[in-house]
Amino acid sequence: MAASTHTVTNQVPPLVGYDVFTADKALVAAVERHLDPGLLDEAREDLSGLGKSTGSAQVQEWGALANENPPKLRTHDRYGNRIDEVEFHPAYHRLLGKGVSAGLTAAWSRPGGHVRRAAGFVVWSQAEAGHGCPLSMTHAAVPALRTDPALAAEWEPRLTSTVYEEGLQPADQKAGVLFGMGMTEKQGGSDVRANTTVATPLAEDGTYELTGHKWFCSAPMSDGFLVLAQAPGGVTCFLLPRVLPDGTRNEFRIQRLKDKLGNRSNASAEVEFDGTWVRRVGDEGRGVRTIIEMVAMTRLDCVLGAAALMRQAVAQSVHHCTYREAFGGRLVDKPLMRNVLADLALESEAATTLALRLAAAYDDGGEQERAFLRLSLPAAKYWVTKRCTPLVVEASECLGGNGYVEESGMPRLLRESPLNSIWEGAGNIQALDVLRAMQREPAALNAFLQEVGKARGADHRLDGAIKDLLTELADLDGVEGRARRLVERIALVLQGSLLVRFAPPEIADAFCASRLGGDWGNAFGTLPHTLDLTSVVERARPVT
Repeated sequence: MAASTHTVTNQVPPLVGYDVFTADKALVAAVERHLDPGLLDEAREDLSGLGKSTGSAQVQEWGALANENPPKLRTHDRYGNRIDEVEFHPAYHRLLGKGVSAGLTAAWSRPGGHVRRAAGFVVWSQAEAGHGCPLSMTHAAVPALRTDPALAAEWEPRLTSTVYEEGLQPADQKAGVLFGMGMTEKQGGSDVRANTTVATPLAEDGTYELTGHKWFCSAPMSDGFLVLAQAPGGVTCFLLPRVLPDGTRNEFRIQRLKDKLGNRSNASAEVEFDGTWVRRVGDEGRGVRTIIEMVAMTRLDCVLGAAALMRQAVAQSVHHCTYREAFGGRLVDKPLMRNVLADLALESEAATTLALRLAAAYDDGGEQERAFLRLSLPAAKYWVTKRCTPLVVEASECLGGNGYVEESGMPRLLRESPLNSIWEGAGNIQALDVLRAMQREPAALNAFLQEVGKARGADHRLDGAIKDLLTELADLDGVEGRARRLVERIALVLQGSLLVRFAPPEIADAFCASRLGGDWGNAFGTLPHTLDLTSVVERARPVT
């Protein structure tokens, strides 16, 4: 018999065995709002199935194992032959295979594909975030390849396949392939026009060989990569296959894997090119323009990934406080803790609502929606990804010391939380992109204003925030120095307008009072006490 001091009481049951999709009321509502009614039954069934897998004990164990056993670089085989392979734990392959089979690279091949895929990405990323990198880049490669119809016809069916085959072999022998991307170099960083990798034309039209390096190349075991290099006509985009059609390995030397803060399951590499065979994508000198659509799609995935991390952190914190007792009652019933949880829930719902609205714009595909994305996507990428880390920190604190222990899963969320803000262009890059959109493409600003204008008159605090934003937009002298502040306001007004139109009244009221009305402190948990915070928290609770 255990000693009485070893009897375990007042410990929270694990958040396991639940449907991650149906437990997320904001995500369910967004899917129902943006999908054609004829697609809803099938989409709900698919997303619920994925949600149950995500919430299962088995998949949660896969996520833990993939992070506890990071990838290993194998530069040579036992005989001394150069192989440049990365070895992953089997759990990583299981996660990646499930993501592919769930259609997370297949948005382009089905109606409502972007909304369905975005919702699935939010759900499945809560199991483990690192393997989302190859899923994201594979999905995002399609629009870049479509600049060359012949390449698109060859590669798109493989990229949008729901079959995952690990291992390196000629792409035409695989039922499905994955893609990576190589843009960044040591001396340039985000300034990709400073790249020094050289592309030398070969005799066959459209083919070149590369000499140079890439400082960051994610998912180096992918079947192909889109890379930038200096051709005779300037910076150009190229398709680089890992294995050539005759079965030989392309020159793709992995020099080392990055030792990263988070994203531990995913390999990010430094690679060298020396006579590496590639095919041109698009025209010479237009590499940035060619690859920019891929970058835009991966930026949307940064927003989705941040929303997923936020949602999982909120789910864990609300779940913990629902069961944990202190000072004579459940934590969730304590007014101060309820304020904190409600504040976190608002941030999470605003992120999810905005992310799915952006995905719906891709499904629409019209000129107005493309203009809307041109400004709103970088603004969302700037703001949502920046809100992720402070939210995860506060959510961890809701668990007390338990949240600082690896077994809780919160430290892994925390290490992952800065990634989406840094990757695919950090904060200043996004803010400057918003400025370019406003200054060079008037239709982008008009589309944004029309979108937020749909909610005018519904909340006086939102109306006031729109008016203040218009005043600031009227004076763009010296705007670069205040670009972050301006972009923050753009994102908050957009989030507020969407919540006023679509969220329950208690959600919209709390968001507008705090984020737009100024009745808010400098930390989470400083919402006006007069709000209906109980309803806000209950909406965020993951029902198991």
